[in-house]
Amino acid sequence: MTSFTILHNPRCSKSRAALALLEHSGYPVEVVAYLNTPPSAEELQTICANSGLSPAQLLRDGEAEYHEAGLHRDCTDAEIIAAMVRFPKLINRPIVIRQPDGATVLGRPTSTVAELIESAH
Repeated sequence: MTSFTILHNPRCSKSRAALALLEHSGYPVEVVAYLNTPPSAEELQTICANSGLSPAQLLRDGEAEYHEAGLHRDCTDAEIIAAMVRFPKLINRPIVIRQPDGATVLGRPTSTVAELIESAH
């Protein structure tokens, strides 16, 4: 049975919009408040593999934590993932995962979430 998981930040308008799309879809939705329950390094690696995005593409580089983590343009994927585990605020959102196939999108723009839902039909 198809269901969705969203790595959600309720303070983010894009995350709220993606959650509304998911709730409207009629599919079961698991909401993970990733700032409180951050994904592990292994989960972030899976997210990258299943979305086709690099860790750098999931990174929010405008946050103060970016500098606190010592990140820079030439960091390795492993360094970026370690920083996102330590500072989950660095993870771009929302991330939506469809189960059981694991298809994953970054919900920016929210049309990517709509496409993921539509392809579940």
